[in-house]
Amino acid sequence: MSDDKGDYAPGVSTRQHSPDSGLVGRRKFIVGGAVTAASVGLAGCGGVLGGGGGSDEVETITMLLTPGTPADARQRYKPVQNLLNGEVDGVDVKMEVPQDYSAIRPALKSEQAEIGMDDVTLLSNPDLMDVYGTTVTGGSAFYFSLMLVPPESEIDERTDVKGKTWAFADRLSTSGSIFALYTLQQAGLDIGDAPKGDAEDFDGSWTDHDQALQRLANGDADGATTWGGNGIPHLPEGTDVPQRVEEKSSFLDTMGSETPQFKAIWWSFPIPKQPMYARSSWESEKKSEIGEVLLNSTKDKITEYYPEEYNEEKLPFTTLTDTSLEDYEPVRKRMNAVGIEFDA
Repeated sequence: MSDDKGDYAPGVSTRQHSPDSGLVGRRKFIVGGAVTAASVGLAGCGGVLGGGGGSDEVETITMLLTPGTPADARQRYKPVQNLLNGEVDGVDVKMEVPQDYSAIRPALKSEQAEIGMDDVTLLSNPDLMDVYGTTVTGGSAFYFSLMLVPPESEIDERTDVKGKTWAFADRLSTSGSIFALYTLQQAGLDIGDAPKGDAEDFDGSWTDHDQALQRLANGDADGATTWGGNGIPHLPEGTDVPQRVEEKSSFLDTMGSETPQFKAIWWSFPIPKQPMYARSSWESEKKSEIGEVLLNSTKDKITEYYPEEYNEEKLPFTTLTDTSLEDYEPVRKRMNAVGIEFDA
C-alpha cells in the first residue's frame, strides 16, 4: 500500500498565497467561464433560483450542498438546516444540490445562493466568499482520499494503475479526482488531459463518489477513488491504516459496515474538510448570525435537530473550526498541477 503524505502540516493562519504556475504544456481545465446564470444546474430547482431576500420578516437563504446524490445529501445535512432555521430568527434556509461542482460558483456569483461549502469553489475566487470556517465531524476537521480495489486484485500501488480502468467521482472533486490524479502524476503516470479529458496511461471515468464505488463493485472498473466517509465502510473491519489516518479520520468506526469489501492501496495526507462560506455580496444581518450559530454548534446542540430516524453515522457536521485560505493551499497546489484554472 502506498502513501502520499505530501507537504502539508495542519495549522491555521491568515496569510493568502498566490496560485502555483501549474504544469507547462498541459491543457487547462477552465472552470466557471462557460456557465451563465440561467444555465446553472441545481438538482431539484427546475431552473434559476431566487436569491436571498424574501420579505421583511422572513429571509429566504439558499445553501448549496456538494454534488452527489441529491436525496442523500439533503438527508445528511437536514440537521444543519434545522439548526439554522431553529436558532436564527426570521430565516427560511433552503438546501439545493448542484448537478456538478462547476455550477456552484456561477450560482453564488449571480446571487442565486448565499452559502456554499466546497473548497474548489472557495479557491476559484476567494474574493467572492467570506469564510465561516471548516466543518468538524467526530472531533476531526480532516478527511482522506483513498484508492480502492477488489480484495483479490493484483494492484498494490499507484504504478500498478497503468493500463487499468479507474473510476473517479466528479471531475472537480478534491478527494474523488484531483488528489488521485496528482498522486498518479507524481508516481510517473501520464494523466493526459484529465480531469477535463482522457488520461494517457489509464482509462478513467468520472461520475460521483457512490457511482465510482458501484462501478468498482460491478466489475466496470479495476479500481476507484473516493473519500474516507464513503470508502472506509467498505474496508474489512480491523484493516491496518497509516498512523495519520488513525489519528485524524472520524470514520474508522464504520469499517466493515458496507458490502462489498475492498482493499485500500493508497491514502492521502489529511485534507481539511469542507469549508463553509457565504458570498461576500450578501448584505444581511442574518449572515453573521448564521456564522455564529455554526461556530458555536456542539454535538449536543446538533443532536437536538435530528429528524426522525436520522442515521447519525452520516452526519457531516457538528461544528466549525476557524480556518483560512492557507489551510487549503495544498488543495490549490494540486488543482494547478493537474491543469485546473478558473476565469476571473
